[in-house]
Amino acid sequence: MSEILRITDLKASVDEKEILKGLDLVVEKGKVHVIMGPNGAGKSTLAGVVMGNPRYQVTQGKIDFEGEEITEMPVNERAVKGIFLSFQAPQEIPGITVENFLRTAKAQVTGEAVKAIAFKKELYAKMKELDMDKAYASRYLNQGFSGGEKKKNEILQMSVLNPKLAILDETDSGLDVDAVRVVSEGVNRFKNSENSVLVITHHNKMLEYLQPDVVHIMVDGRIVATGDISLAHEIEEFGFDRYKQAEKGESEWKKEVKLI
Repeated sequence: MSEILRITDLKASVDEKEILKGLDLVVEKGKVHVIMGPNGAGKSTLAGVVMGNPRYQVTQGKIDFEGEEITEMPVNERAVKGIFLSFQAPQEIPGITVENFLRTAKAQVTGEAVKAIAFKKELYAKMKELDMDKAYASRYLNQGFSGGEKKKNEILQMSVLNPKLAILDETDSGLDVDAVRVVSEGVNRFKNSENSVLVITHHNKMLEYLQPDVVHIMVDGRIVATGDISLAHEIEEFGFDRYKQAEKGESEWKKEVKLI
């Protein structure tokens, strides 16, 4: 199984405060990876850095995407390469409809003109899969949308743009059980052997639907443990305390959790 993303010894800061502190991560093609960690671990910072958000300053290390270094690459070029980020709190954009936004974005990503009638047909089909009324296509992007509708719209964008790597930053946050199921089903329809999904989450409910291949535990700006779904189950039962202690250098904890 080939890797799609490799992050090596990455350090990154925001407003001169170091958040990522020598992080290493490999995401394999065709797999669903999950990152879990306590508040303040740096999970959203990692998502922003991979996407190229200029708010974050990379001070050490590198990011390789499909074997090409992208550490200094701007956001728009990363999007064209095939990286997508679903935001925790999607922004409202008045004056631009969902349909026009997605049609323009798809043209930018593919570098090809998008035919209006064919695109509308595709869009409506994908909206139906997400239990979204097609009337939302003509509404301004996220304006007046509920939290659940905004998250569904993010998954709609992912489905239409069809990236190689989809990063979902707490997409399940604030959703009720039915919305989590619908969003998870959208992710399951998207994933295949040629793309990868990196899910950042605090909760296990979405993982019950996704059944991830790899789970990473992140504490204090580093990935401190990697394993299978059993790691998520352990976190649900015991929390992150043992990983916090291990990160502080307690050798017996390190042996037990098999730090990387």
